[in-house]
Amino acid sequence: MSAQHSATRLPLDTDKPRRFVFVLLDQFSLLCFATAIESLRIANRMAGKPIYAWMTVGEGGDSVACSAGTVFQLDDDLGDLGRDDTIMVCSGIDVQSATTKKVLGWLRREARKGLVVGGLCTAAFTLAKAGLLDGKKATIHWENQDSFAEEFQEVDLTKSVFVVDGNRLTTAGGTSSIDLMLKLIADDQGEELANAVADQLIYSSIRTDQDTQRLSVPTRIGVRHPKLSQVIQMMETNIEEPISPSLLAKEVGMSTRQLERLFRRYLNRSPKRYYMELRLQKARNLLMQTDMSVINVALACGFASPSHFSKCYRAHYETTPYRERGSHAARLSI
Repeated sequence: MSAQHSATRLPLDTDKPRRFVFVLLDQFSLLCFATAIESLRIANRMAGKPIYAWMTVGEGGDSVACSAGTVFQLDDDLGDLGRDDTIMVCSGIDVQSATTKKVLGWLRREARKGLVVGGLCTAAFTLAKAGLLDGKKATIHWENQDSFAEEFQEVDLTKSVFVVDGNRLTTAGGTSSIDLMLKLIADDQGEELANAVADQLIYSSIRTDQDTQRLSVPTRIGVRHPKLSQVIQMMETNIEEPISPSLLAKEVGMSTRQLERLFRRYLNRSPKRYYMELRLQKARNLLMQTDMSVINVALACGFASPSHFSKCYRAHYETTPYRERGSHAARLSI
């Protein structure tokens, strides 16, 4: 049988359980790991036989702590895997530091065998760093989208809950592990078993790869006004080259004054102020999660000069971009 079997199909020539190898990186998200492994356990129970098996591995093969502080004993070090194994990399906060040279080398080597490789939560970063997502569609937790897009321009980044692109799997974190595992179970064993697993998990709304990970604009801001939502969506997708309030107003068929009143009424701030806060929020994410220079962060967030960026940043966050990055690095080294 070819090593390049489908990401979502059991080998046809054996009744051996499909094995998932969970690679636990330092500070991994407990939720994304637990929901994935529980989905497999429940599938075995509902099927009445072991159709899935799993193990945990990690650098050194000893133990690793999740972001909640709980320490997990690993089953093994990063060793040779079988061609029908499925790798699931689990990560969480500060994935950059957890993505070591050893992990990257091991992933590249195993991927060359044609293995299915998945990344849960922020682990799309690890897969992309290893070059395993070049030319592929992928997703990552919304908080890491900005930095990922800047660093890995050869990856087709989406805002989906999960993505299956050939033998590469990625999820957005949180409960999206359940959605991916239910998709894999359905493809392996049929919709009936996947639905039975969802029922056991009290998971009543199964999402597909067409669902986006963030709440809609109206739900997020707590306001259901179509024109306001439309303007905010335009703002969110035009951070690097901000659109003037007059053009935004024109796009939704309003006057600038009407737009001002709309923002004041529902969000208690001007459109200009709201837009600035969105840009500064993206800038903060880039400062925390990338090695981009402060000048490049400023340009990526629509600021013409570093001095103007620094002034706006200090006014909003009460610190400078340089100090923000320095204090973040100091916290991580503790």
